Amino acid sequence: MTGIRLTAPAPGWSIDADVVVVGSGVAGLTTALRCASAGLATVVVTKARLDDGSTRWAQGGIAAAIGEGDTPEQHLDDTLVAGAGLCDEAAVRTLVTEGPGAVNRLIGTGARFDTTEAGALALTREGGHHRRRIAHAGGDATGAEVSRALVGAVRSAALRTIENALVLDLLTDAEGRTTGVTLHVMGEGQHDGVGAVRAPAVVLATGGMGQVFSATTNPPVSTGDGVALALRAGAEVSDLEFVQFHPTVLFLGAGAEGQQPLVSEAVRGEGAHLVDASGTRFMLGQHELAELAPRDIVAKAITRQMRLTGTENMYLDARHFGAEMWARRFPTILAACRAHGIDPVTEPVPVAPAAHYASGGVRTDLWGRTTVPGLYACGETACTGVHGANRLASNSLLEGLVFAERIAADIVAAGPQERGPEPAPERADGQDPAPAPVPLLAAESRTAVQRIMTRGAGVIRSASSLAEAAERLEALGRTASASGTDAEGAAKDAVPGVEAWEATNLLLVSQVLVAAAREREETRGCHWREDRPDRDDTAWRRHLVVRTGPDGRPVVSRTRDAAFPPVRPGAPADPAGPTDLPNHPAEAPQEPQP
Repeated sequence: MTGIRLTAPAPGWSIDADVVVVGSGVAGLTTALRCASAGLATVVVTKARLDDGSTRWAQGGIAAAIGEGDTPEQHLDDTLVAGAGLCDEAAVRTLVTEGPGAVNRLIGTGARFDTTEAGALALTREGGHHRRRIAHAGGDATGAEVSRALVGAVRSAALRTIENALVLDLLTDAEGRTTGVTLHVMGEGQHDGVGAVRAPAVVLATGGMGQVFSATTNPPVSTGDGVALALRAGAEVSDLEFVQFHPTVLFLGAGAEGQQPLVSEAVRGEGAHLVDASGTRFMLGQHELAELAPRDIVAKAITRQMRLTGTENMYLDARHFGAEMWARRFPTILAACRAHGIDPVTEPVPVAPAAHYASGGVRTDLWGRTTVPGLYACGETACTGVHGANRLASNSLLEGLVFAERIAADIVAAGPQERGPEPAPERADGQDPAPAPVPLLAAESRTAVQRIMTRGAGVIRSASSLAEAAERLEALGRTASASGTDAEGAAKDAVPGVEAWEATNLLLVSQVLVAAAREREETRGCHWREDRPDRDDTAWRRHLVVRTGPDGRPVVSRTRDAAFPPVRPGAPADPAGPTDLPNHPAEAPQEPQP
């Protein structure tokens, strides 16, 4: 344990449960439903409304080997290629073999996917896939349908939920085992102010951290809260340098900030072409799959072509689809484009890369267990080893489904656990010794963090850009130690509250991302170092594992090869399923560069 926590009031109320699930996307709600169906007292905590997370924004679909002639082995091969040598094959094999059954169970929960006239699932292709294996719903509204089905199931099951609640920190006992979480309920939540949910099992399914960048496809709530909480609790994170920039995000101008509309890869899967302003298809000859190459390759190609032509965007040309196909297959994208004055039926759509998905996160084993006993992570918050250096398109919803079911199975197998005695009133959070509070950034510092990260750690990185980002983030943190800062760095008091906690979380995950990106001196997957343009398997086919030191700074270590060490060395394997990942101890921790 680090002994580091956010500055916040002591909990003024608490409730007890067997399991608390933080997050209400596909990963969180699947876990909660499975735990509750086994009779465990389960509480779902979510930052906004139940259906306001990242899952609802997923357009493309869910990848699984469910089509005629497709096999899990072929899905595995495509995933490994996209992951650029850093996928954990055991994790990928788990994903692709258990994936078809998980999709069928999701359909049994009530999700309605698009079908052919013959009644079979309608499948499409996306980047990196050699077969049509993407199941979709509502044309391009898969996430919304998945969210609708799961939220409906949660409400039908009468699960206890706490909406509009920001999770703050993990509670632990004297041995460092999880005992629950603290949280702040705002707005229309069921409780007022800071409280606690006391449970021996905590599942982090808080989604991504795309809001560390100025322009992202992620919703405003994606501020890396789960990763930040895990780091403060002493958990290890891995592969955080691998942030996937989606190549085709609707370009709204060079100064556009915040959540940007996504133009799904499925548009290219159905035959759209990437072109420059002159109409030239620049992906031809760059990869055997052309526009359907893995996302890192397409994003790099777009960026190179923008540099070559001196422009700020490229174009996606799908005029040949016609009005009927656009309206039937991609109604959400069509509406978004037209809302911004662009009609894809009659003109090419301007696109540019934007931050989309964190391939790394809180390090877990094949059962979602982290390095902190009792703490689990699932979905985009987690690093299971499935994605490696670059996520294969539409594997994210599938990962959430498969590993959520495995987490629930592990928790259920352990059975109800003792929650221990109520903490003394003067130590309402149950922690001993008292943790050191983290100085808070002022809410206005969120913009400063985003601009630093976009400039120094965006699509293209270098030693100098990353060093500058690290220095500016450090300066922002030092100023916060005194009183907080505004967006321009001027001193300003930071008052504990949602905006300050989010800004502080963004700073922490940004510092860890930059530390890892500085350490990895190569180009691999979606980590593009222009000063180190080549992939170096000899030196860098390994993972970077990061934890937070007692001083709050990231401490980076390298694994000896592409396999992860077990989350708890020496722990016995679960006899009900696969053993923990192979034992390859990490090298001695290396202090981050000054």
